[in-house]
Amino acid sequence: MRRRDFLMAAPAAAAMAREPQPFGALPSQRQLLWHELEIYSFLHFTTNTFTDKEWGYGDEDPAIFNPTEFDAGAIVSGLKAGGMKGVILTCKHHDGFCLWPTKTTDHSVRQSTWRGGAGDVVKEISQAAAKAGLKFGVYLSPWDRNCALYARPEYVEIYRAQLRELLTWYGPVYEVWHDGANGGDGYYGGAREKRRIDKKTYYQWPKTWEMVRQLQPDAVIFSDVGPDIRWVGNERGIAGETCWATFDPLGEDGGPASPGDVKTKDSTPGHRNGNRWLPAECDVSIRPGWFWHEKENARVKTPPQLMDLYYKSVGRGASFLLNVPPDRRGLLHENDVASLKGLGDMLRGTFRENLAARAKWRASNLRDKQHGPAKLTDGVSSTFWATADGVLDASAEADLGRAAAFDVIRLRENIRLGQRLDSFAVDAWKDGAWAEIAQGTSVGACRLVKLAQPVETRKLRLRVKGSASPALTEFGLYCETAVG
Repeated sequence: MRRRDFLMAAPAAAAMAREPQPFGALPSQRQLLWHELEIYSFLHFTTNTFTDKEWGYGDEDPAIFNPTEFDAGAIVSGLKAGGMKGVILTCKHHDGFCLWPTKTTDHSVRQSTWRGGAGDVVKEISQAAAKAGLKFGVYLSPWDRNCALYARPEYVEIYRAQLRELLTWYGPVYEVWHDGANGGDGYYGGAREKRRIDKKTYYQWPKTWEMVRQLQPDAVIFSDVGPDIRWVGNERGIAGETCWATFDPLGEDGGPASPGDVKTKDSTPGHRNGNRWLPAECDVSIRPGWFWHEKENARVKTPPQLMDLYYKSVGRGASFLLNVPPDRRGLLHENDVASLKGLGDMLRGTFRENLAARAKWRASNLRDKQHGPAKLTDGVSSTFWATADGVLDASAEADLGRAAAFDVIRLRENIRLGQRLDSFAVDAWKDGAWAEIAQGTSVGACRLVKLAQPVETRKLRLRVKGSASPALTEFGLYCETAVG
């Protein structure tokens, strides 16, 4: 190396040497990119939309699928207005009807009356998402109540062929979604019987996931057990008050876990110091059901209800997967669109300005000048306040310069170095003394505390305790924006 090159490289190397050593399980690059999304949408759409069912039996006539006003651009526009960063389409639900012209079965849009059998929902949604700047993901039910070969070895190859089509025909895919559906009664090509499979071995998931890695290396894979993202253990959209990103899933019998076979009571909180970085995804529908039903048009969740779910999912280190089902026209219902817009307005308004952005900081300990507490409010996600090695308890005080009123607090760890904090607390200066206004356990990628009442103060103190020296990248104060 030439002397000039060495001198240029030395400061960067020295800066890296000052970083804390990583702690525990760490996220992959694909997981880090997924964490940045935080909120995205499901689209449950199939023949169920036209039969008024939640689970189709598999004997539905493909001709009934006819969304005459289908507009992928309008659907995606409604999602984007709600703050969604991505969209996952149910390309095939349990009924086996495929929303793309697959080569594997006639039970698809190819046999529908929609666009004379020449339509492709997957293509249009993926293209609309790309145009709007949203990521695109696919859901492919492993259970197929239509296929005559389900529960036989041949079906697994059909399933992989369908997945291969989805992962090679429609551009980049950011998430591949597998649920734990493991057989039962169905049409099965006319057999009309109940079929069971060994959920631990039948689908040969490791081989399928290897194929996903080859075809879409940047895609995260979701199931009850990952391998990239775990189910949070409920369909209410709520993570645990304590929700660790690390998790070691076990089967219901205490043995190896698999999709559809996991101790869900452990999925909600995760495991402190688990061996795998396996963060939670919180799925919930904007309506009582997952598919559109006319009788539910007046039961759409309101913007404040959706915002509360945001606090209890994204605000607990997980992601928020909000299902918004298209109706029989092939559009999002007006009530759903209005609630989405209200949520988007609340999100944009609430987090528009960090009231602590101009704070003056001092800390009980700092690693060096490059990792001082001012990094908490510099607006740069790659910088962070860190303490010296071995300093597990620390505090930092902020002077806002003037009194400010807020009711939302946001913290973020530098998760590239692991989930290091065990707990935190926030104090406000009031009547000449510190008064605790918030406290909690896990932080990770994001922790939001929604206060019951706004607090007005000029000075605050953040107290943290860790299993490793703290490394925090953000401290934010915000005031929730109400929907007009």
